[in-house]
Amino acid sequence: MNKYSVAIALALSTSTTWALDIKGNIGAEARYFTEFQKSQASAFGELELYWQSETSNHSFTTKAFARADDTDSERSHIDLREFAWLYYADTWEVRAGVSKVFWGVTESAHRVDIINQTDAVESPDGEEKLGQPLLQLTRIHDWGTLNAFVLPYFRERTFEGKDGYIGLPLPVDIDNAQYQSSAKQEHIDWALRYSHTFDIWDIGLSHFVGTDREPLLVAGASPQGDAVFLPYYSQIQQTGLEVQATLDSWLWKLEAIHQSTRDQGLPTGLTPFTQDFTAITAGFEYTLVGIADSAMDLGLLAEYHHNDLDQAGLDPLQNDLFVGARLTLNDIQNSSLLLGLVQDLDYSSSQIGFIEASRRFGDNWVITLDGRFYDSNTLEDPIMSVRKTDHLTLDASYFF
Repeated sequence: MNKYSVAIALALSTSTTWALDIKGNIGAEARYFTEFQKSQASAFGELELYWQSETSNHSFTTKAFARADDTDSERSHIDLREFAWLYYADTWEVRAGVSKVFWGVTESAHRVDIINQTDAVESPDGEEKLGQPLLQLTRIHDWGTLNAFVLPYFRERTFEGKDGYIGLPLPVDIDNAQYQSSAKQEHIDWALRYSHTFDIWDIGLSHFVGTDREPLLVAGASPQGDAVFLPYYSQIQQTGLEVQATLDSWLWKLEAIHQSTRDQGLPTGLTPFTQDFTAITAGFEYTLVGIADSAMDLGLLAEYHHNDLDQAGLDPLQNDLFVGARLTLNDIQNSSLLLGLVQDLDYSSSQIGFIEASRRFGDNWVITLDGRFYDSNTLEDPIMSVRKTDHLTLDASYFF
């Protein structure tokens, strides 16, 4: 029995009466790649079990996700998204196990969101995350909320395999990842966060020390001698700031980070480096309520991205402008549509476009459409490597 199981067993023993809630979804997905004129199909499912004690101060959540893909074996995977016990008191909380933590306020990028690793085979845009082993302590005050995190195990980023269509010029050898820390995946990371809501303001200030969730991809060779990218994970320190102000129909948003790396342990052939950079995403969302005397709302979005990272090509959002529109029908089917475009201000030919649409059918079915479109003809632009991976994804999910 591991330490998380022990903690959960002790928690369950404190109460004899527990309420159990079971929910989940199963579905099918079809993706079509317009450049390759290829299709890809998969089936997926997620099951969530939630227990709560009679006194409501203990709860336990487990959430498992699985996908089977007909083309790419790396997309066929199972992940334990959550497996966590939570104890809640008046002014403090304790969470232990595997969980997901989200930080951020902006729409087109989440600079500060660093606790969980990206599940890149599920979402090339970085929205989906892997479950993270953690111990979280929360203290709630009138003047704000303090969170402390201990992260005892690192989750490596997932990547599509050689048979996948969304990828890089070379396959990523995830079985031979390299680390700056000799502890590798067992390096103990930690983080602190302060958050508070007052008047028109929502603010968050965080600090993280540990293994970078964003690997450096180093050209190398697999044990079989094939050309591959090897993921390399540095040790970093990152300080983050989130600010959101609500003024009538306006939401003003800011995410900013300062990150530093002192790396003397790079793989052979690369020069050790010291790197400090600041990255900012800032903008607004303005909502037109009841457009054309209807129940529909239209949100207009704009955000600017800046990153002063010296190494061009590592961040596709170094000097970019995002504009978008979100249409919410406010109908019984919970229908919505989001359109967006990211324009690179350094390379005029570089754009990222996306569409996200969702609608419920009946009581249990949800259909979603997701499109991603890329354009670039500049070699220095990181979008260049994925410019031929335009695709549409259609999901049909049954919720229970």
